Amino acid sequence: MKRVVVQRFGGPEVLQVVEDEDPRPAPGEVVVRVLAAGVSFTDSQLRAGTYFHVPKPPFTPGYELVGVVEELGAGRSLLHIGDRVAALTVWGAYAERVCVPEAEAVEVPEDLDPAEAVCLVLPYMTAYQVLHRVANAQRGESVLVQGAAGRVGVAVLELGAAAGLRLYGTASAEDCASIERLGAVAIDFRSEDFVARAHALPGKGVDVVLDGIGGPLSLRSFRALRPGGRLVVFGHYATLSHGRKSRRGWFEWYVSTAAVAAWGLLSPRRRVLAYRVQKVHERARPLGVGGGPRDPDWYREDFRALLDLLRGGQIHPVVAERLPLSEARHAHELLEHSAEKGKLVLVPYGAPGAG
Repeated sequence: MKRVVVQRFGGPEVLQVVEDEDPRPAPGEVVVRVLAAGVSFTDSQLRAGTYFHVPKPPFTPGYELVGVVEELGAGRSLLHIGDRVAALTVWGAYAERVCVPEAEAVEVPEDLDPAEAVCLVLPYMTAYQVLHRVANAQRGESVLVQGAAGRVGVAVLELGAAAGLRLYGTASAEDCASIERLGAVAIDFRSEDFVARAHALPGKGVDVVLDGIGGPLSLRSFRALRPGGRLVVFGHYATLSHGRKSRRGWFEWYVSTAAVAAWGLLSPRRRVLAYRVQKVHERARPLGVGGGPRDPDWYREDFRALLDLLRGGQIHPVVAERLPLSEARHAHELLEHSAEKGKLVLVPYGAPGAG
């Protein structure tokens, strides 16, 4: 089979396609023939070596997939050969075949386009869980989304509209119109002060800020909260510069994260919470505080909720381009310019839905 390998940390040029033996499932695993593997900003962080707990090269990137079960590992299984499933792999999805723990495979209706369905696995799941599992946003509350024109940002706006939230989103001037079309109030981050805009609202701040960028922006995001508000920090976009690791960005991210975590712990009326999608089974906790009980059913429940919203026409995953595995490097080169156009998807077996 073919798979993509990160030979060393760096830019898109470090991605190479190699031939390898087909994987064999261990007990409790299934072999999945990949129909669609999402290409995400998180994959570029893995490639650059800035993501938490990134494996050492060489490794295969790929955070999310939709595919067909081809082989079952030893032991009892609720899945069957031929079942279509989705999985949050964190890495490994850029391949023709992947071994996936059965417990982490979620069934996908066969009539859905695999490229659209894979959009639910990471960006829409992240959006759904930061809104409903972590921030616990309630109908009528105000939510400010940082980087609202990105894939997760757009997903938050669609999901927030479905949940009856009052939405605000920061974006560049050229993206503000698309933010407004999604029903949110757009804030041009270059020419407007989102903190001042938030404090001009009747509650003198917003109920929730969702910050997937991190760094010094998180400090200002905290200031935009009203008393009783919640800041959810769920990304570290600021650690990359032009697709490569930024040492200055890492330093600023760590310093700012420590500061905003301290503010959240010391503030009696505002909370700061952390979220990472690969820790989806761990309940929301204050930023900087470990531990917490686990709930292994969350991901499956939330994926089914997203499928219902997709069926109901309340969310609209947009696929910008479908590319073969051989063009993984090109897909990563497109990442910095394609977020506003939709999701980039690798389709190892050609036409969408093939197989």
